[in-house]
Parts: sequence; C-alpha cells; structure tokens
Amino acid sequence: MTAGLDTETTQRLRIVFGRLARVLRTTEAGLAADLTPTRVAVLLNTVRNGPIRLSDVAEQEGLNPTLLSRTVANLAQDGLVTRTADDLDRRSAWLDATAAGRELAAEIRAQRTQAVEAALARLSNEDRKLIEEALPALEQFAEHLHRRGT
Repeated sequence: MTAGLDTETTQRLRIVFGRLARVLRTTEAGLAADLTPTRVAVLLNTVRNGPIRLSDVAEQEGLNPTLLSRTVANLAQDGLVTRTADDLDRRSAWLDATAAGRELAAEIRAQRTQAVEAALARLSNEDRKLIEEALPALEQFAEHLHRRGT
C-alpha cells in the first residue's frame, strides 16, 4: 500500500489515467493517416526531440529494436520521418520528422488539446480549479512514474 493512500484510491487513479490515455491516444488525424498508437508515439517523440537517435527513441518509448525498426520503416514509407545513418558510427541511425510529419503531429496535438478543452468546459468552475491546482502534483507524479520505468 502507498503511504497515505488506500488501495481503492490507488486503483481509481490507475483507472482514470488509463482511460485518459486511451481516449486521448486516438485522434481523427491519426486514424486518417492509418497510424497505430505506437507510430503516433514515435512520430510525436521525433517531432518534439528530433533529430534524435533511434536508440534514444527506443529507450524513451519503451520499444524493442524490432518493433521500432518496423515502426520507423512505416513512418518513412508514409513520408512522415527520415532515417539517416550516423556518419561517425555506422551502427547508429538518426530519425527526423519531415514537413508532413510535423504537420500531422501538430494536427494530432491540436485534436488532443481540443478534446481536453471540451471535457474541461463541461465541468464546474470548482472542478476545473481543482484540476488546475492539482497539475503540479500530477506533473511530479508522472515524472516519478517515468523514472521508475527507466
């Protein structure tokens, strides 16, 4: 049991975060581009951090090399990313987003933001304020979970 929280509260948190992740994962732009959640994650990571080493993407996204290789091949085939060999280390490769990849990533992010805004608009002012006040703790919580996975 977590210090200060009962098991039911911990489970409720896990369920809420899981539901949020599932709802926000799917966007019309991603579906129209026929992107799986893994492809979306790799594209967004590449846009945010690129150019980036493939090994860093694998580590950050928790992907094995085979899955990442297939994912990158599909994204490259769709014209969303480019993969280039490292001039200094031929065993290593770099990933960068194309203009089309950056444009699609912006659409996906905008649609996710719109979904959050629409849901927040349905809440009372008090509930919106509670969520806003909880953001620093939630950001720290997410960082702790991320560190646990690395």
